[in-house]
Amino acid sequence: MKTMRTILIYAALLFVWGCKKDTYPGGSISPYIALYDIRDLYRGNDVVLTTDNMYGSNSIAVMVVSDHSGGNLPAGLLVVQDSRRLSQLRGISIPLGTEAADYVPGDSLIIHVEGKVLKKVDGILELTGIKKEDITKVSSGNPIPVNRVTTNLIVANPDAYESTLAVVVKGGFDPLPGPKDKLSGDKVLNDGFGDIALHTEATALFADSLMPVSANFYGIMFNVNGTPQFRVRKGDDVVVLSSTIEIASVLITGFISDVKGADGNYEYIQMMATQDIDFAATPYAVVVTNNANASIPTGYPAKGWATGSMRTFKLNLYTGKAAKGTFFYVGGDGKMINGPASTSISSSNWIRAFNYVTNDGDGFGTKTGGLMANSGNAFGMAVFKDSVVTVDSRPVDVIFISSGGSLYTEGPPAKGYRITNTDFYDVINPVTLQEQPFYRSGSNTISLAYNTADLGYFYMLGGTYNPALGKWTKARTQTNVLLTKTSALTEIEGTGSTTLK
Repeated sequence: MKTMRTILIYAALLFVWGCKKDTYPGGSISPYIALYDIRDLYRGNDVVLTTDNMYGSNSIAVMVVSDHSGGNLPAGLLVVQDSRRLSQLRGISIPLGTEAADYVPGDSLIIHVEGKVLKKVDGILELTGIKKEDITKVSSGNPIPVNRVTTNLIVANPDAYESTLAVVVKGGFDPLPGPKDKLSGDKVLNDGFGDIALHTEATALFADSLMPVSANFYGIMFNVNGTPQFRVRKGDDVVVLSSTIEIASVLITGFISDVKGADGNYEYIQMMATQDIDFAATPYAVVVTNNANASIPTGYPAKGWATGSMRTFKLNLYTGKAAKGTFFYVGGDGKMINGPASTSISSSNWIRAFNYVTNDGDGFGTKTGGLMANSGNAFGMAVFKDSVVTVDSRPVDVIFISSGGSLYTEGPPAKGYRITNTDFYDVINPVTLQEQPFYRSGSNTISLAYNTADLGYFYMLGGTYNPALGKWTKARTQTNVLLTKTSALTEIEGTGSTTLK
């Protein structure tokens, strides 16, 4: 219990701090206000900036990101950014006329903004009234951290990204460009997460550059009359990743790794063909890897997907057909939707139903009561366009669940499970352009999450794949569908499933 003396002391301190806040010892107001706070002042009407509404500040300390050398940014706009508030990156555009071109990316500036006006011009939030004498250049050539942003985030919250430098990674165009199509004009840019308008002025120095199949696009986002518009600044801002199209003929669209009850011969993988496939004419293989600490051989997988024993198990696909855009199944010969005594899905297109409890895999893999892990270290699955799988084989599609275990070492020699270019993984790091051919190497760290065991969750991997573009126009997302013993096939092939565009 507080004594009367303690209460009196608290009251005295509150009086001093409450009534004398301007003389609080050790406290001082920064002259610099964050752009996060500047932008927050705008509520639909012009705002004159004062020391009062800027909380005692009068200036901004910012980094230049605009570059007018390519002739593609809105004329006369100096674009700057900072992350002073909560490390939240924000930007602002400043109309400066021809003098905007005097500043280049990496210039560090202090700009006096007291008395200036915050307003929207053609949809773009601008800080107006600034003259060159209000600007002090502190230094030049400063590095600007790469800000990778997916297009769906920009479209969902354009104000947060306006007037900031970002990179749209693995961007491509819809429709696919022809061999002579040029960047000039408005194009639909897709990065596997959504679409955004890429605008290139007809007078830009790189307007006649050919449209790439896949590239990284470094640029600045503007809200032009309410529509998000992405503009690269110069030709070098388009970093070409590929000029060829790789079409995945088979996609992993879902699986059940832990049915209700005993798992043996009831686990299965759902896949989709993106073209008509005759497996008798073109054999494939599906490999599952289990990386529990007790699985042998232990350590990093020296032979990758072909390691065998308790680490990898192969099923060959050599009979049957799958039509473009249809699901097919590979797994245990139980052919039930959710384990013993559940709905039969034997009428579905089973390309391979296999008793893995009593039989070893095709070429490698030891018979097992559980083909896929239910928890703990990572397990994965990959489909190969060949019945022969070696340490050097690159899959058509691949998915991993969790991240633990001995999965990858850079060596030398490097050991791991090879990946391919998917919505999750990249053989070449799209930002650093370094080789990363294995899961857990470089940026290849995305994985699905385990579900609660023994309940019968189907992992639905819903997305949109465009075979003509050879890419996911909407990346796969994990939806956990809790099945019952009476669930119907439509629950795993209906709403939320992968589709072709």
